[in-house]
Amino acid sequence: MKKVVVIGAGHFGTSIATALSEKGAEVLIIDSNISVIQDISEDVAFAVCTDATNKRALLAENILDYDVAIITIGDDFVARLLCAANLLDIGVKRIICRTMGENQKIILEKMGIVEFLSPEDEVGQIVADRLVNPNLISYLQLPEEYKVAEILAPESIVGKTIGEVGFRDNFKMSLITIRWKVEEPNSKSKIIQKEHVAGVPDNNVLIEKDDVLVVFAKSKDIDFFIKDNS
Repeated sequence: MKKVVVIGAGHFGTSIATALSEKGAEVLIIDSNISVIQDISEDVAFAVCTDATNKRALLAENILDYDVAIITIGDDFVARLLCAANLLDIGVKRIICRTMGENQKIILEKMGIVEFLSPEDEVGQIVADRLVNPNLISYLQLPEEYKVAEILAPESIVGKTIGEVGFRDNFKMSLITIRWKVEEPNSKSKIIQKEHVAGVPDNNVLIEKDDVLVVFAKSKDIDFFIKDNS
């Protein structure tokens, strides 16, 4: 089980901390605001109100016992810099730092930080892509312009089989799987939407309305597929 320290208990930091905790990680979250620490204290292993810009305060929390430190401090860039400098001086094994803009990233790189989180930039890019391509639900950007993307099946291919669409031959895409939702009654006789996954579908599977296609391809090929079928 990984031991993770999250420094900064704003919305972004608490989201990361609770998600990691739910996945079985031992999480310590640090913030100088006692009220936010109290709010999250029941959702993680340890929640501490202390000053992460103070090296002695960090050492008092046995920071070196943790596998990774994630700095999620928001608007206060000076505090992020001081925290990063302290973690580097202490010798923390792995440091991931939030950045807000390319200039901040350059400064942190000069200090020796090599891993970054840029939520504002990433969300902005996803929103822009979804506005341009409404069928694009979400994606994971990979190196060398590749993506794993979730695409709402365009109307023009609904009713066709996977083989008839020819994802690989016609669009240079690999179809990983298909997701869809079905309304089903639960134990309390209420109708809920339950999600299903097709596993690794074969060429005879029929594409239906509201199917979500999970594909792997280069960004330009995904864009071409969406435009060609819209």
